[in-house]
Amino acid sequence: MTKNNSTITKRRAKKEDANLIAQALTMAFGEECAKALCGEDYLSIFEEIASCEDSQYSFNNALIAEYNGECAGAICGYDGAKLEELKKKSLEIIRKHTGKEVEIEAETHEGEFYIDSLGVLPQYRGLGLGRELMLTMTDQAFKQGHSLVGLLVDQNNTKAEALYRKLGFERMESVDFLGHKMWHMQIKELIPEE
Repeated sequence: MTKNNSTITKRRAKKEDANLIAQALTMAFGEECAKALCGEDYLSIFEEIASCEDSQYSFNNALIAEYNGECAGAICGYDGAKLEELKKKSLEIIRKHTGKEVEIEAETHEGEFYIDSLGVLPQYRGLGLGRELMLTMTDQAFKQGHSLVGLLVDQNNTKAEALYRKLGFERMESVDFLGHKMWHMQIKELIPEE
C-alpha cells in the first residue's frame, strides 16, 4: 500500500521483532498497567515473552507493519481456545522475574479469534498503520477458518473504538479487565448466502 508516496508493508513477525512487539504490548496495556504487572523492568520482560515460541504475545502470533522499510507497529492475535495454554508461558516469565503470582482474567474464549494487542510507534501514528494491521489480521483469521474475531478496548479510548467500529466491529458487552472498564467488541465473517 502506498500513502503519499510512502509505502506500508505488513509481514509475519520474526524473533528479532520481539522488542517492537514488547513496545506494542506496552502501548496496549498502558505503562501504568505494565509496571503493575511486571515492575520497572516491564519492557525487557515483555520482550522475553515475545521472543518465546509458545506465549500469547509470541512473535509467532504477531504481524509487523513497516513504513518505508522501517518497523513501525505490531499486532498480536491468536485462537481464543488456546488462551490458557499460551498464557501459562507469559505468567511463568513474569513470575521468574518478579517473584509474583499474577492472575489475569480470561479476555477471550473458544470460538473467537482474539486480537490481543496493537501498537504503532508514536512517530508513525496517523498514517493508517493500525488500520492496515487490523485489516490484515482479521482477514487472516477468517482465512484460517475463524468466523468471529474479537478484541477488548478501554471504554475511555474512544479513538481506538472509533477505528474498530469503522472496520465493522460492534460492542458486545462491558467487561472488567485488569482494573479497567472495557468493551468486548466482535466482527463476524460475512458468509455469502448460497
